[in-house]
Amino acid sequence: MCGIVGTFNLDRKPVSRLMVKAMAEAIAHRGPDGEGFYVKNNIGLGHKRLAIIDPSPRASQPMISRNKQWVIVFNGCIYNFQELKMELKALGHTFLTTSDTEVITEGLAEYGEDFFERLDGMFAIAAWNIQKKTLYLSRDRFGVKPLYYWHSGTTLVFSSEIKAMMKHPKFKVNLNLEALNEYFTFQNLFKYHTLFEGVYMLPPANTVSISIDSPEIRHRSWWDYDFTKPDNKMTFNDAKEETKRLMENAVARQMVSDVPVGSYLSGGMDSGSITSLASKHIDRLSTFTAGFDMSRVTGVEANYDERRDAELMASIFKTEHYEQVINSGDIRWSLPRVVWHLEDLRVGMSYPNYYISRLASKFVKVCLQGTGGDELYGGYPWRYYRVFDSLNQKEFFNNYYDFWQRLVTIEKRKKLFTRFAGKHMDFAEPKRVFERVFTFNSKLKYETPEQHINNSLYFEIKTFLPGLLLVGDKLSMANGLEERFPFLDNELVNFAQKIPIKHKLANLGKMKRLDENDLKKRKKFYTNYDDGKNVLRKAMMEFLPKEIIKRQKQGFSAPDESWYRDENADYVKELLLNKKALYREYIDQKFVSNVLNEHINKGVNHRLLIWSLMNFELWCKLFLEGQNIIDN
Repeated sequence: MCGIVGTFNLDRKPVSRLMVKAMAEAIAHRGPDGEGFYVKNNIGLGHKRLAIIDPSPRASQPMISRNKQWVIVFNGCIYNFQELKMELKALGHTFLTTSDTEVITEGLAEYGEDFFERLDGMFAIAAWNIQKKTLYLSRDRFGVKPLYYWHSGTTLVFSSEIKAMMKHPKFKVNLNLEALNEYFTFQNLFKYHTLFEGVYMLPPANTVSISIDSPEIRHRSWWDYDFTKPDNKMTFNDAKEETKRLMENAVARQMVSDVPVGSYLSGGMDSGSITSLASKHIDRLSTFTAGFDMSRVTGVEANYDERRDAELMASIFKTEHYEQVINSGDIRWSLPRVVWHLEDLRVGMSYPNYYISRLASKFVKVCLQGTGGDELYGGYPWRYYRVFDSLNQKEFFNNYYDFWQRLVTIEKRKKLFTRFAGKHMDFAEPKRVFERVFTFNSKLKYETPEQHINNSLYFEIKTFLPGLLLVGDKLSMANGLEERFPFLDNELVNFAQKIPIKHKLANLGKMKRLDENDLKKRKKFYTNYDDGKNVLRKAMMEFLPKEIIKRQKQGFSAPDESWYRDENADYVKELLLNKKALYREYIDQKFVSNVLNEHINKGVNHRLLIWSLMNFELWCKLFLEGQNIIDN
């Protein structure tokens, strides 16, 4: 819920209320239900409200604590706020609202900034301590809610979205070539920088503070994932039953709302499990599915439309079900909007996310999402089996890095970028960035197959999952919709990390026995077997039909490989082979032309790279040039 903005002038100059208001207006889509501002001397906080819990005006933000020492603006939802409220009442605190926001203000008044660590939920919070003249920014454990900041030396600016910063007179948009190099390696950013030079994302489970007396930003990391301590005494049945119990609790906890709640419903197990459990709390739960026009789609992508399985589950769970059919032409209209809202380019072909959240927003304000189950329960075994028998850390890094160069390898990147861009890049840096994700955690070991797979889970939940969450937040909030993630529940995550790998991957024992010299057989095994999330599948058996439990993993993606060759080929060429294309300053157009030729005429699947090139060209138009390319 909501969008937050703010600025803190460390040179003590007064903050302009009009400027803070303009920053907030730039992200009005995040909060169509109201706004509020706190501007005093050199601090300014702004808030755009999407009213979910206690939608009354008394719960508006910014909110000031009863002792008049804390002012906060907050984006998110705290699921354990009722328990915390009871504790604070016992300590003498009084409450005027039924909101989770007021629990944060009173918790800060009682415990100070350490209180952020006790919150179970998704949040990005800016808290101003009036007495200490100190600003605190804090973000939830898993990084569900985004929070960016820019520090000029004399001014700190923060916001839920970067476009709000563009309203600050000191902020100028420049391309971060280091981030561009990283993006075209991974289709993601593993460091907490962005394509906007000088703009950083606050890492998950971090609190930063800054004050006039201490103008340097001080980071404090207060939590991290830990897959290094599996409970090897845990039986499969124990893992199954506790997963089931915690899933039921997590869904119930995340149903808290004073406005309608719905659920996405693909044809898969994760969203199906959540829908099944949520439907026990709401009669005729609203569910939403996006499908695709498959009339001219061939190959593997012919199975991408999940509507049939979703309709089966909607019938069983008796939901009020809505569907959107996306066709090839929808990308031309939606892509500029997607890039405008994403700003911070990340993983995957995400325009279907934009369409389904737009559909859901017409009926509900909150939608449950299945993201997180794969990363916790081992949903990508074909990735882990590439590295599970690595001999040591170095071999593990090399094997996994080869896979995660999703777009362009180091050799080809030297040809991808223009001479101008290449002069400002260190092509070896993405490999070092990749390795630092692991070496940041000194607990990781690289000795057994189980350790290698747990290390893979750690890496993916630290990098791939945040990319998915960022896309989810930006494209749902673009439509004034709040997404929630029951798999990212504190208790469920704590438990899932302790489950032994042998319970998550059904065929781990078989894989370990395969002849290591029979490379062809091993490759066939790890690409054809979908044995991940085994214990989760068993835990959900009583809630889902058998055909869904046994269904192979299917990502939520449009059949763009086929569409780029056929119906969208002209649009792709129009955007990328245009002699006035803006990306040409940084990326070699001949390289791009060869990529399109290989994809369209030679059957080479470059859909990920083509998507990223299209996104970057539109990013240049929207943000570097400030072009108005979005039609009303």
